[in-house]
Amino acid sequence: MSRRSRRAAPPVAPPRRRRAPRGPCAVSLAFLCGLTAAILACDSPPPAGTGAVASGGPERAGAAADAEPAPPDAAAAKPSDAAAELSYTPAEPPYAAAELSYTPAEPPYAGAAMSYAAAAALDGGAPDAAAAALDGGSPDAAAAALDGGAPDAGLPGSSEGCPDDMVLVEGDYCPVVDQICLKHHKEYEKDQERRATPYKEAEGPTSVSERCLEYRRPTECLSKKRAPMRFCVDRYEWPNRKGELPALLVSWRQAVKACEGVGKRLCTEDEFNFACEGEEMLPYTYGFARDATRCNIDRPFRQREVTLYHYERCMRHPRCKAELERLDQRVPAGSMPACVSPFGAYDLNGNINEWVVRPGRKSPERSGLKGGWWGPMRGRCRPTVGFHKEEDYGYEQGFRCCKDAAVR
Repeated sequence: MSRRSRRAAPPVAPPRRRRAPRGPCAVSLAFLCGLTAAILACDSPPPAGTGAVASGGPERAGAAADAEPAPPDAAAAKPSDAAAELSYTPAEPPYAAAELSYTPAEPPYAGAAMSYAAAAALDGGAPDAAAAALDGGSPDAAAAALDGGAPDAGLPGSSEGCPDDMVLVEGDYCPVVDQICLKHHKEYEKDQERRATPYKEAEGPTSVSERCLEYRRPTECLSKKRAPMRFCVDRYEWPNRKGELPALLVSWRQAVKACEGVGKRLCTEDEFNFACEGEEMLPYTYGFARDATRCNIDRPFRQREVTLYHYERCMRHPRCKAELERLDQRVPAGSMPACVSPFGAYDLNGNINEWVVRPGRKSPERSGLKGGWWGPMRGRCRPTVGFHKEEDYGYEQGFRCCKDAAVR
């Protein structure tokens, strides 16, 4: 009996290799992968030591009729959509609390970081969270620290019906005034001559601010009837603490949230006017003649050379931080005793521009800046810069809060 030979097992075919997708689908997939990686990398801080600062859009919008000419470098970075990036530390006016950026001559203030931490919470949403961040604890503790502290002995003005860190503003306010300038600054006069037409009217753009050296006395009220006003205003610029630098690199919306977070509100345009000028309708918070020794005004203009971020983010970028320190010419709140209003509020002219609410306007036009800052600008009570939108921010922009006075 013969044996059959065993058949050899058939060879096993190697597994088929899947081909990589080709054509439009493959291109789309690669693009999406690359885009995702780019988005994740965009918000990452640059490697240590590089000093790289991402460029941002213009900080300013177009000018309005009542706007003060912006200096050549007036544009600053647009705020980022990432709320976390907008956290503040008191250095100047971020809305919630101000983390104080220090001038080259002096170290940063200890309480500043705490204040600007509040700004981060404010930008994230709940005002209560911001208030808690300000004091590092409960909103009640923050309010007590800001509103219920010991009154400043020997300071001008009255806090009757107001928290101890605010002053009472009470009297009859004139909505429309006539303030006539008798003598302008030479820089302004020369600019007017340069831009004069055959009809003696100045035309064309200018970066020169209208600085008046002396006004005619007294100011005339053009309104048929004055409006009675009674409210409280912070004695100092935010964070409303004597001896600290006012906050900066803060937007109007951040300022609104910061005030709400401590049981207050942002001042209106008319409230700022009256708190600054009093019933005498003073052009400057201290009188009729411009005086750079009384308020922090008319300091040399410094051209901005680097894009600036919101304060907290700027402090994380060496290049941004160094640029802010170079530009910064603030002085501590209340350090110029003669820069005080008839009601006892300090630094309403100069030092830092202050955000106010413009009633009757719709978003994003509700914001205005008043009082002027340390540079060679108008720096008086009545003018309002109206072209800055609610999300704009700058190294010269801060705020203070107001509040309704207690009923008598």
